[in-house]
Amino acid sequence: MTQPPYDETEFAGSGYPGSDWPPPPAPREPREPDPFAVAAANASLLGAGYLIMGRRVLFWAAAAVTVALLWLSYRTARTWCELLLVAWWAAVVAHGWWLARRHPAAGPRRGQRVLALALTLPVLAATGWVRSDAYGIEDAVDEGRADGHCGAAVEAQERVSFRHRLVAAPVAARGDTVVEACERLDTAAGHLNGGLTGDLDALEAGFGRLGAVLGEPGNERTAAATLQEFLRQLPTDDGCLTLTVADWLRDRDGGPEVLSGPASDTAARITPGALMECGDALMRDEEWADARESYRRLLDDHPDDGRADDAREGIRKAGLALQLDRVRALVAAADSMDSGYCRKPAKYPAAPAHRKGRGGAVFVGDTEYTDKLPEEWRADTPGAALVVRAGETEAGDVVETCRYRDHEGRVGSVRFNKLAVRVKVYALRSGKLVTDRKVQMGGESCPGLLRYFGELPSRMAVTPSNADVREAFGPVVGR
Repeated sequence: MTQPPYDETEFAGSGYPGSDWPPPPAPREPREPDPFAVAAANASLLGAGYLIMGRRVLFWAAAAVTVALLWLSYRTARTWCELLLVAWWAAVVAHGWWLARRHPAAGPRRGQRVLALALTLPVLAATGWVRSDAYGIEDAVDEGRADGHCGAAVEAQERVSFRHRLVAAPVAARGDTVVEACERLDTAAGHLNGGLTGDLDALEAGFGRLGAVLGEPGNERTAAATLQEFLRQLPTDDGCLTLTVADWLRDRDGGPEVLSGPASDTAARITPGALMECGDALMRDEEWADARESYRRLLDDHPDDGRADDAREGIRKAGLALQLDRVRALVAAADSMDSGYCRKPAKYPAAPAHRKGRGGAVFVGDTEYTDKLPEEWRADTPGAALVVRAGETEAGDVVETCRYRDHEGRVGSVRFNKLAVRVKVYALRSGKLVTDRKVQMGGESCPGLLRYFGELPSRMAVTPSNADVREAFGPVVGR
């Protein structure tokens, strides 16, 4: 095969032998680094020293490690992460210095040093300022906690931002721990306040949470302040509720002195007043037995208290009220001569003394005729001097015998008897029987027209008037 003729001008400048093409560029010479500038630039933790040397792979690798360590410190907030970050900082500074010193042309470069310092100094200054601010916030948090003022501690910790958590994570985390303890104390305070309504389970939960927070170092003042805030709300407006809380505080199991001491002291301070107020409240609610017990506790446990005389008077009034209740119950149950008050008389010392012509009486039993007695002879149980029990009526003495013709025209005799009633009279003040007798009531006899059913009766009762009833019962009740 015939080859085409070789044209030398076709390859002119191509770089091949005999051509006029320029030769390929020579490899780039490594930059001539300043070891101090490289180390200073690396001290920014941005890997800028490697860029000065033209080592882009090392730059990106160092940046990736720095970001990872910062994120690890931010997430874990552990001191060892910060120490690891410091070790990494020292390593990249030393490695940059060592790597630059190996370069044959290493030496001082003014421009590189200015650039490195312009980059590193602001980074280090900003980091130092943020860490200093973080420590200042921590001091404010600690001061608030030392003063027992959770509000001040929480307010100071609210100044912590992302920058503090990024470059001073453990410092910020210590403040978070204080805030978390304060939040738990707020929860404990909520339970304690629930105890002020009489919920003893809430009170138990509140003290349990206080003890848990107190078991962690540094929380003594804030826990004590939370307890004092609760104790300052005692006594409450309800004496019996206050007494319930005071008894629980007094009887609760021991525990840290910072809790048990103030709780016991407060219980001792408020108990006497609570006993008196509770007794008075129970008296108003007519809970006489419980009121008397409250007054008695005051005298037994606090005999030298300034309210002792009032407590004695309360006991007296409660006792009288109990006696009055018993008398009323017995009077209501007296439906026969052998029941209620007649079976078991009770005294009521506050009742008025019986005086002839004065004082009222309580009438019980068969009241068919006693209901006809004058109103001024009567009295309610507290103001009555006597309790008069009337039995069933029966035939008394014969008043008169009269003759009547029955419907068949036969003549018969009918005797008219007085009405006899057995009456028991008790002095209410002493509960003693003062009279046990029968009274006889006279009345109208031998009426012109006799009404009856069936056969002509042989005996009938007189028909007493109100005056006859008064005349019969007057001597019995001293009228």
